[in-house]
Amino acid sequence: MSAITLVNAIAFLLTSALLIQKASCVLKEGECEVCIKFLTNFEKTLSDADRKDSTEKLKKACAKAKNKENRFCYFIGGTNDAATFILNEVTKPLAYYKPISSICEALKKKDKQICELAYEKVFDWKNIDLKKLKVKDLKKILEDWGETCSGCIEKTDFLKKVESVKHKHVEL
Repeated sequence: MSAITLVNAIAFLLTSALLIQKASCVLKEGECEVCIKFLTNFEKTLSDADRKDSTEKLKKACAKAKNKENRFCYFIGGTNDAATFILNEVTKPLAYYKPISSICEALKKKDKQICELAYEKVFDWKNIDLKKLKVKDLKKILEDWGETCSGCIEKTDFLKKVESVKHKHVEL
């Protein structure tokens, strides 16, 4: 093999490796949904003047956050009890109008847990077929309603319980 073809082969392999790495970092549909939604809502509250120093505003937004969004804030250091502090990884790119999805991609590289956060399923009670749900989902429904199903072992037991208390918790 001549030196030129060897250099070309190495260059090709390096370029291919970089492209594969870049493609694997792109967000998939539904990935980082908490990050994207929270930061999109936060960005809407910012004026152009606020963008330069938005760290304190982000901390205030995190103080009001609940559930999954509070967990997201914990991961980026927006809560008082957070172990890490990567708020600057959010606020600096926001100052330069970097797209939210790109910010979340960068956060994913820092901490994968950020993009593993997902919102709970919301059920359409008019069109739902309870028989197609998993036992885990049926248990979650009962738990959210504050109901217990003592003696429930099989899926049919959970289905009967959900059907029997559904009228108390759902308006159709």
